[in-house]
Amino acid sequence: MYQQLTIIGRLGADPELRYTHAGVPVCSFNVATDRTWNNDQGQKQTETTWHRVTVWRKRAEVCAQYLSKGKMVLVTGSVK
Repeated sequence: MYQQLTIIGRLGADPELRYTHAGVPVCSFNVATDRTWNNDQGQKQTETTWHRVTVWRKRAEVCAQYLSKGKMVLVTGSVK
């Protein structure tokens, strides 16, 4: 069974690029998603959920080059 997740949100900070001992690039960043609704009294409520994303190899280097804090991103991948 394959699980796929799609996240659309904004970066909370600049991506962090690092390399493993074998020289494989790894990029990590946080994506914030918001949910807004009206409660029973009609007041607007907002909830923010943070997602930790890890990208490997060539895509990691591309993410580190082009992404920055506050940018809107769409991430598709598997849940681990």
